[in-house]
Parts: sequence; structure tokens; C-alpha cells
Amino acid sequence: MKILMLTPYLPYPPSSGGQVRTYNLIKYLSKSNEITLISLYKFPEEKKYLKPLKKFCSEIYLCKRAEKPWQLKNILRSVFSNRPFLIVRNYSEEAYQVSKKLLSSNHYDVIHAETFYIMPHLPSTKVPIILVEQTIEYKVYQHFVHSLPFFLRPLFSLDILKLIYWERYFWRKANLVATVSESDRAEIRKLEPLISPEIVPNGAGDEMLSLKLAAKDLKHPKLLFMGNFFWLQNVEAAEYLVNNIYPLITRHLKKAKLIIAGQNATNKLGLVNKRHLEIINVKTDDIKTVKKLYKDATLFVSPIYGPGGTRLKILAAMAAGLPIVSSKTGIQGLDLKPGRDVLIADSIPEFIKQIELVLKDKAFFRRIQKNSYQLVRREYSWERIALNLERIYRKLTETQK
Repeated sequence: MKILMLTPYLPYPPSSGGQVRTYNLIKYLSKSNEITLISLYKFPEEKKYLKPLKKFCSEIYLCKRAEKPWQLKNILRSVFSNRPFLIVRNYSEEAYQVSKKLLSSNHYDVIHAETFYIMPHLPSTKVPIILVEQTIEYKVYQHFVHSLPFFLRPLFSLDILKLIYWERYFWRKANLVATVSESDRAEIRKLEPLISPEIVPNGAGDEMLSLKLAAKDLKHPKLLFMGNFFWLQNVEAAEYLVNNIYPLITRHLKKAKLIIAGQNATNKLGLVNKRHLEIINVKTDDIKTVKKLYKDATLFVSPIYGPGGTRLKILAAMAAGLPIVSSKTGIQGLDLKPGRDVLIADSIPEFIKQIELVLKDKAFFRRIQKNSYQLVRREYSWERIALNLERIYRKLTETQK
């Protein structure tokens, strides 16, 4: 099949959740399909990442968008138009013109739009469109607005209404909508009963998959939380760990160490100078450090409470052989059974209890570790997910004939 794929960022390096997802889909889809990729970019230095993608794509078009989202012209365009800020700040006239030219001069079997806010770059076309929503964006934005001081919230209320309107508009405009989880699928069906989304879940990248389960040091455990700290949900989780979990860990597990790592970590959390607590800033393309952090860790702790798709960090931890203690929200959208594949905690005492439980019982630790590892290999491989997506493409093209 000939696929025209549009993404709001260059899908390399695989450092953020969206990049991991798109990179792996392209990697496996390219084995039996021809992919033309249109990606937005912010900074010229991103062009150096084209090389790893060229072996998977027949053509790649990079189109410029605003480097800094909170520019006055973007704010004014959003305020004085009917489009939300998320669409305005991610819009590229260059991308629209490129897609228009390609669609007028080439044949494509299907258009794959990754996120709804890439959809304005598509002209009117008869080529069937599958819109893949990595998360329900308006819910993420609502969570962000609720984190602001109360006197600022009314300023964003109109933008949230616009965001809801346009997200639903593009769901209806696409020939098929896909989500990453059953919970997101249910949310779309609740708002748009005539739409029946497919599910194209997230997976665990090959680079994170351990060849075998390694033995872990339970007497000197390293508790890891990894995230992209440009995202509010990850900042909230890290602050919860530092302020609420860490003080109790130092009392209950005196030889344990807490490690919080990821992009923008030190900028958001500061250089914390505390015993047995380390904040590590990870560069965008430093995959080697990410792999080492997962490999050296004993346990993954994820007190996520904000909405947003499915957590690739959880899948990465499973693939790396790390048992997980998470909030219910943190594993939302993943087919994990509490007590079998993961440990669930939704309060400070519960987190401490579950962390102690799994670290003090070696047999239980190994059982959780083995169950989650086998599950991620069986159900969340990108190769399997890409094959299912290809099946969805073919079903879509057949129904549109």
C-alpha cells in the first residue's frame, strides 16, 4: 500500500511517547508498504535526524512550524479566530501546500494523520483518512487549566470550548478514527455515538526489551520514575514522589534510592541535593542513558494522575523487566491485572505498602516481574501492532471503494 503519513513532530529520536509510537509504526509498516512522511519541525538542528528515517520512508518532507508556541501572533490568531491555540501553534502553511501538491500528483491508498491537530494540513481529498488520536486532547488541556491559579482559568475557558468543537469536528471528518486505549475509545463514542473507533495501542520499543529477565538487588533497590518533563502529568508525578513518597522511603527502606529522570527534569524539578535522591536530565537523543537507567533500576514507581493516552513509560518498564507500582490512572488503557502484572496504589500509604511488599518478598517480586514481561512481549510488540494497523488500512480502503 502507498501511505501518506502526517505527524506534528519528526518521529526521531524516539524520546517522547509520540515519537516512540510513530517511529516504531513506520519501522514495521515499511516492511510491506511504501510510506511518504510529512512531519512538522521547530528547529533547524532537527534535520540531522532525517537519516535514520530515510531507510523506512520513500519520501520525507519537513515543514516548519513556530519554534516558540507562546508567540504574540499565535495568541492573537487564536483569540481572534474560531480555532483553538493547539491548532494555531501547530499549523504550518508549508505542510498544507506540500500535502496539497502530493495529493494532486500522486496516488495514495490511505492517509494516516497522527493526532487531530495535524488534520488542518489536509486539503479536500477522496483518499480515505484514518485519524489516530494518541490521547483525548481537550481532557489533557482541561487538566492543565485546572492546575492554574483560579483567577486565570476563565481566560482559557473559551479555548477549551473551541478545542472540544474542533477535536470532534475532525473525528467526524476522518473516514476512520483510532485510539490507543479502550477508555479513549469509549470517550469518543460518548461524544460522537455514530463513530466507532478502532484501537491501535502503544507498544514497547525493541530497544527497551531485555533478552532475559535479570536478577535485581532487592537489598539496595533503585526506584525509578522516567518521563518527559515538558508534560504537566510527569511533573506532578515527580513532585508527588519527592514531596510525599521519598520522605517515607528514607524511613522505611533506608538503603533504597529514588531516581527521577527524563527530558527537562532539572529545569522543572531543580537540582535536588538530598541523600538517596537523584534528579537526572536526559538529552533528547540520549537513548543509551535511558536504556541504562531502566536496566539498572529495581522497581518503577508511577504516581500519574493526569489524563493522557497510554503510558509508554509503563510498557518500557515492563519490557526492561521492572515490576511496577502505579496509580490506577497511570496504567489506564493497558490490559494489566492488579496483583498479577502490576501493583496499584492511589494514596501515599498505599504506595509505601506496595513498594515494601514487592521488595521484601523475592518470590512475589519475580512473579510480578515475569508476568508483566511476558505480557508486554505477547501483547504489546510494535510488529504485532503494525500488522493490525495494516489490516485496518485495508479494511478502510475496501469500504471506501
